[in-house]
Amino acid sequence: MSVSLKKIAKRWLKEPGFRQGYEALEEEFFVASLLITARTRANLTQAELAGRMGTSQSTIARLESGTAQPSLSTLKRLAQATGMRLKISLEPRPRRKKQRSRRAA
Repeated sequence: MSVSLKKIAKRWLKEPGFRQGYEALEEEFFVASLLITARTRANLTQAELAGRMGTSQSTIARLESGTAQPSLSTLKRLAQATGMRLKISLEPRPRRKKQRSRRAA
């Protein structure tokens, strides 16, 4: 019997320690996902992208895995190499709903 990754993740996210760790890395995962999407839309392999950027394939792999955080100049080079436009924004965080305390009536 196999269990889908979505079901496992849903179960894990109920655990406070896992959720905190996941949320702490959420932005890194998001950036890594954007980099992968840019490369695949440009129909490039990691090695081809590295060649266009003047870096190594292993550097691209680290960026896409989220283990290395790209500098602004790296993001600019990646955007140019993939035919994309770099756009950076700062947005307000969504407010968390306050939980009402339950009182016995």
